[in-house]
Amino acid sequence: MCYTWILTAEHPPSSRPSYNAASSAFTIALALIYMAAFASFGTQARGLVGHDGILPLATYLPAGPPGVSLFLRAPTLFWWSRGDLSILAVAWSGVALAAVAILAKPFSTWQRAIFAILYCYHLSIVSGGQLFMEYQWDYLLLEVGFLALFLIPDRWRPLLFRCLLARLMLESGLVKILSHDLSWRNLTALARHYETQPLPAPPAWLAAQLPLAFHRFSTAMVFVVELALPFLMFGPRRARHIAGFGTIGLQLLIFLTGNYTYFNLLTIALCLFLFDDDFLSRLRLRPARAPSAPARRPVTIALASVIAFLSIAEIWGMFATPPAPVEAVIEAQAPFGIVNRYGLFAVMTTTRMEIEIEGSMDGETWLPYVLPHKPGPLGRAPGWIAPLQPRLDWQMWFAALGTARDNPWFTRLLLRLLEPSKPVLALFERTPFGERPPKYVRAMRYEYRFTSFEEHRRTGNWWFRESRGTYFPPASLRGRE
Repeated sequence: MCYTWILTAEHPPSSRPSYNAASSAFTIALALIYMAAFASFGTQARGLVGHDGILPLATYLPAGPPGVSLFLRAPTLFWWSRGDLSILAVAWSGVALAAVAILAKPFSTWQRAIFAILYCYHLSIVSGGQLFMEYQWDYLLLEVGFLALFLIPDRWRPLLFRCLLARLMLESGLVKILSHDLSWRNLTALARHYETQPLPAPPAWLAAQLPLAFHRFSTAMVFVVELALPFLMFGPRRARHIAGFGTIGLQLLIFLTGNYTYFNLLTIALCLFLFDDDFLSRLRLRPARAPSAPARRPVTIALASVIAFLSIAEIWGMFATPPAPVEAVIEAQAPFGIVNRYGLFAVMTTTRMEIEIEGSMDGETWLPYVLPHKPGPLGRAPGWIAPLQPRLDWQMWFAALGTARDNPWFTRLLLRLLEPSKPVLALFERTPFGERPPKYVRAMRYEYRFTSFEEHRRTGNWWFRESRGTYFPPASLRGRE
């Protein structure tokens, strides 16, 4: 495709490092991640934002073409067509175009044009997806996708990706310090994290059984990777390699123990720019020659200046409120995701609350609606779903942190079950009455925790739960009582 075998011996690093191999591999990784993102959304779109979905796109976007100011606040192609067919067309044509981008010649006009379309598609989905598309990885993919429009493997453009990686990691560490969360300060954050995170992966159960000393050490290493290694990314060659392998190691461990969609894979892809061609040539692979672009240097300087200004402003905003003109610029570009602020789990959850939706035909016997990837049944082991994201499963985790009043979308979900809506029912693994509507629905709250080795041996369960009362009282449609 775009690689040829190298049979020459390893050679010493050149004085001017090049990043052809990293850039070529990155374009393939980005296209694969786009495929996963669009495919994941496409399978859930109708239930989430379709005509019969929980938060219909047609209701969210006012009818008629938008004015300039309205479009700048919500930049999406769905202003011109809000139907289910349009939503699905964007998602699945995004999958197809991402596949073509893998086969296209790296850095060619065709590949760049495809990445431009994919950026517009993803921006449209994020802008129209409402709270279901407000995750940090959605915006990280926007930021990476925007930079990819200008990627050529000269000496300076890859530096922009390295700056993004450093800021991503540094901000992730800073939010933990600035939050003043006690579990981060006493190094116990990971002691409960494996069982309280949104969607644990299979090894998370084993990790949760490890002693507190291991969790303290692991937490300390998170701070080292996120607060120290970003500075090494701009150091000498060996320092960059240490930063790269350290960051990749952390992301792999997170990927193994939790389902964070494509976030970890996209971060690892950014790490490619810490390794130059002299290092990657040891893999005996070399990309086809990239086009030279000396005339594009003014574009590089302009792009780097804008990105640097916005990046500094975002970090500044973590410590103090920027001046009004700076804040206005940040807010103006925010809907386009050009530069974003990052930092997961600034404050750790120490208990795992779960919401179980139940339906009934008589108000006496209640049966559960089971989501496919949540720890509902006690005997269900944690599973792998990344790089796909079951967005209703995720949103239910956040809903459990508050009340039904804090989450008005939850009432819409219950309404769709009472109607019922087939696209919404399709988001569940099991519904108690098939496609028939229940007469009543309610939601109960439970506190979950992993079982111990002994409890698992005795019961076969991976989870233990205790009731914590009602989340949403019994309700029915008017006239069905």
